[in-house]
Amino acid sequence: MFSAASKTGSQPSAAANYIEDVFNTWVYTLDYANTSYTIQNNIDLSTKGGLVWFKPRSQPPSGNGQHCLFDTVRGSSSANQRMLNTNQTSAQTSGAGDSVQFNSNGFTAVFEDGGTNLFRTTNNFGQPYNQCAWTFAQQPKFFDVVTYTGNGTVRNIAHNLGSVPGFIITKRTDTTGNWWCFHRSLGNDEGIRLNASGTVNNDPDFWNSTTPTSTVFTLGTSTNTNASGGTYIAYLFAHNAGGFGTAGTDNVISCGTYTTNGSGAATVNLGYEPQFILTKGTAGTGGATDWQIGDIMRGMPSPGANINGLFPNTSGAEDTAVDRCANPTSTGFEAQNQYSTTTYIYMAIRKPMKVPTTGTSVFAPLARTGTGTNPTVVTTGTNPDLLMSFPRTESPASYGMVFFDKLRGVSQILQSANTNAEATTAGTVCLQGWRNTGFQTGADFIEGYLNYSGSTYAQYALTRASGFFDEVCYTGDGTTNRQISHNLTVKPEMLIYKSRNTNTFWIVQNKSLTDPTDYLFLQSNGGAQGGGLTNFSNATSTYFLGSGGSSQYQANVTGQTYVAYLFATCAGVSKVGSYTGNGTTQSIDCGFTGGARFVMIKRTNAAGDWYVYDTARGMTLLTDPYLLMNSTASEVATLGSVTTTTGGFTVDATILAAINTNAASYIFLAIA
Repeated sequence: MFSAASKTGSQPSAAANYIEDVFNTWVYTLDYANTSYTIQNNIDLSTKGGLVWFKPRSQPPSGNGQHCLFDTVRGSSSANQRMLNTNQTSAQTSGAGDSVQFNSNGFTAVFEDGGTNLFRTTNNFGQPYNQCAWTFAQQPKFFDVVTYTGNGTVRNIAHNLGSVPGFIITKRTDTTGNWWCFHRSLGNDEGIRLNASGTVNNDPDFWNSTTPTSTVFTLGTSTNTNASGGTYIAYLFAHNAGGFGTAGTDNVISCGTYTTNGSGAATVNLGYEPQFILTKGTAGTGGATDWQIGDIMRGMPSPGANINGLFPNTSGAEDTAVDRCANPTSTGFEAQNQYSTTTYIYMAIRKPMKVPTTGTSVFAPLARTGTGTNPTVVTTGTNPDLLMSFPRTESPASYGMVFFDKLRGVSQILQSANTNAEATTAGTVCLQGWRNTGFQTGADFIEGYLNYSGSTYAQYALTRASGFFDEVCYTGDGTTNRQISHNLTVKPEMLIYKSRNTNTFWIVQNKSLTDPTDYLFLQSNGGAQGGGLTNFSNATSTYFLGSGGSSQYQANVTGQTYVAYLFATCAGVSKVGSYTGNGTTQSIDCGFTGGARFVMIKRTNAAGDWYVYDTARGMTLLTDPYLLMNSTASEVATLGSVTTTTGGFTVDATILAAINTNAASYIFLAIA
């Protein structure tokens, strides 16, 4: 029979098409001066209901860096705080204290005098400290919250997940008790503690040896999950239930298991790229291990790099060099350096899915002057995955365009004007991390890539988004016509790739080149090179092709690690196109409502530089500046000859004939 389980609070809505409507990771900085902090992550918690899970990334002086959970079902007003801590067995707190207000576009953390100050404690040097917050909205086939009162007898608890749960976290709230979890991969006789690093506990009375269904989960007589008179909270997570995407069939959350080999490695295929991964060793060599959370916002690079880990069963600060990693790939994740021959359980959540409708949501051009201050938070208004930075003058040094991105790791750079392998920046003085609305840099007094005091920069922040731009990191395996998966969701129209661990050319393939096996060099002004690569026209909405062999032009040489950037035409947002020069003036229609804010142009039938223009530095006068992707020289300040116009941009050969030579062939990338 069904229990009288409480489903108070807002009920889930019938559908949500995209994961970004129901899940978010937010990173931010607070200090004692804050009395409240509002986060606008565009998740409607006031209607849907849900959970906000906080964790300090750096440790407060009190050592009180615990995980703090607030949900809409239990309530979280300042008069009745209702906070739980995954690293403790304590009952939920109540009475005056810090609290959370759930809003239609996020939430507000409110700091009360006499409260626990969990969100605003300064560190030992009196400086602000870093926080993160994971938001889960109630939504069928993703997440649900249930409260119930134990009765000590076998019973069913109703839920609104709308699918069979893959992972359930329970906690007694009125008194002390462990956080007992059900995971589909452990079976219905097993429980595991979220608040401990221990192994699996076998007890048929946890779940009465009964697998959950799409409408209920079952409790046995165990006092851990069903003590008579005890009050409980349960958080339920779906598994491969579909329900998302434009067709309503895409999976956004998966709960499974993998076993590492003798080297502590394993590959997991989810069918999508994750942005959040929770893991726990359950059996074998590393059966008693900490739970570990990685997410793309704090630092969860591609395979081969350490992640920034947080651990639900401890109050410790973020470990910025966790080598026991679960690193994302375009189709899942790879375990690296974990305990050998060990079985792990996991919960993974998909990366954002939406197709953008405006350029401003996925791209921001900046013209800024370095502050030389540590830290400096730079606001772009977007959540960038790729940051390109070009010193406009040669002070302190000449670098050309420098590439930073989330998937390669915060300290790794590539430079478009040379063939050098990936390099590592000097500690935390350069790029320090990503923000949901920008990025954070240090004083940058050594290299000067981003924030050298007094230096001027052109900087471009791009967000990975379906139909617009994607990035893939992978390792070559030497096979011919290898299908390399991507998440652009449409056929790519321009592909830029570079070996990360060897000195090799930057290769550009483009739909408008005469032969689909032709290519260009990004670091060179040369024209199109003839043949020798895979047929670019055979790329699809899910993969592009890479060839093996030993040539530095190939995209799949054995043992080489690669990064690939993929672009497509997205209505009203971007245009990958071409034009033929007329020797005078012509307007290039990109289908934009307004004008282009960024344009990159390259001549293809003969030598010609990679010209770059943007509205942050100026695209209204023929004498506005340009810079060159293939050069380390300072920007050319007065010879631009490209202006933004309604629908796209205009090229004028009056001052700079090179961008509109009569009968010459050009390709371009424009962003609105």
